[in-house]
Amino acid sequence: MHKLDTINYLKSGNTVQQEAYRILTTYSVMHYLQNFTPVLAGTIPLEINIDSSDLDIVCYWQDKELFINTVSHYFSLYKNFNLREADINGHASVIANFVIEDFEIEIFGQNIPVTGQYGYRHMIIEYNILQQKGSDFKNSIIKLKKQGYKTEPAFALLLGLKSDNPYEALLHYKLSKNQ
Repeated sequence: MHKLDTINYLKSGNTVQQEAYRILTTYSVMHYLQNFTPVLAGTIPLEINIDSSDLDIVCYWQDKELFINTVSHYFSLYKNFNLREADINGHASVIANFVIEDFEIEIFGQNIPVTGQYGYRHMIIEYNILQQKGSDFKNSIIKLKKQGYKTEPAFALLLGLKSDNPYEALLHYKLSKNQ
């Protein structure tokens, strides 16, 4: 189990992380999703968030209708609630968006264990890169994000990954022991 698999680390994190923890616990978001192995992914766990960053929660469903019904039941009354289904990378996906207080929240579910989903895999790879590359690299990622880059393309650019698909390229990136 990775430290990012639970939200406990947020309690002692930066101000945004602590606020995210408060929102997720006060409103029982993770509790309501507990049957779907929810994991907070994205930029906030990595401390590379910008003002427009949302809380991305990835989930694993085995029964799509149960997942849709659960998400709708607990979150449909929140501001700007929207739920849609999509085919992403050849997999049926359910995406719900809504707002709690000042946080935009996205719940993303697939019939793939969370540790196999792209969002989770990207986060773990990015975490390891950030641990190795240090604060200057991290600050460069944040700067690119503020210029409009999405997270994975920003990583790909700074790592010099040549690919038409930075999302795939990042999944295949190998950390060097000498970097």
